[in-house]
Amino acid sequence: MFYTLIAGFLLPVPELPILNETIRNLYFHVTMWFAMITHMVISIAYSIKFLTNSELKNDMKAEQYSQTGMVFGVAGLITGMIWAKFTWGAFWVNDTKLNGVAAAMLMYAAYFILRNATDDENKRAKLSAVYLVFAFPLMMAFIFILPRMTDSLHPGNGGNPAFGQYDLDNNMRMVFYPAIFAWTLLGLWITTIRIRIKNLWNETNLSE
Repeated sequence: MFYTLIAGFLLPVPELPILNETIRNLYFHVTMWFAMITHMVISIAYSIKFLTNSELKNDMKAEQYSQTGMVFGVAGLITGMIWAKFTWGAFWVNDTKLNGVAAAMLMYAAYFILRNATDDENKRAKLSAVYLVFAFPLMMAFIFILPRMTDSLHPGNGGNPAFGQYDLDNNMRMVFYPAIFAWTLLGLWITTIRIRIKNLWNETNLSE
């Protein structure tokens, strides 16, 4: 993580019109989204696992990984808005991918609201797992499929070339790929700690 921060700001980047030094935001905005997707994939895996064996521990893990993924999603959205201000002139524009990301974040926010809709643990776990089974594919469609089918300002969407095809140099790759790994590991570490805390909390409540 420290390597990403230090090398990301010290290593030179390609001199591109409009983007200029803001291209360094690639190390944060895009890599956080990779971490988010990883955590959402793990959460859907635990949701499916719960629907298979009905063990509440799998529901709890699905919730924790979704929460971490949501944090990375919001962080990616905020860094993207900052980047948009410098490159497109506004924090938010009418772009298919931006609107899709907002819809995806709202869907996952609804997931956490749904979890508080009932006190029955088994019912809550089943509803939440089924919801995620449908929410995750929709998120993928909003973020990756629809922007490619319509006009979009984002690189790699709407007919625009992706970053890696024309302007990522070796210096940027030395930071970009380790950053994906670092953010993902940080999220996994945080989630593991949260799961341990949740287990201790549950054990304490059971012993009382």
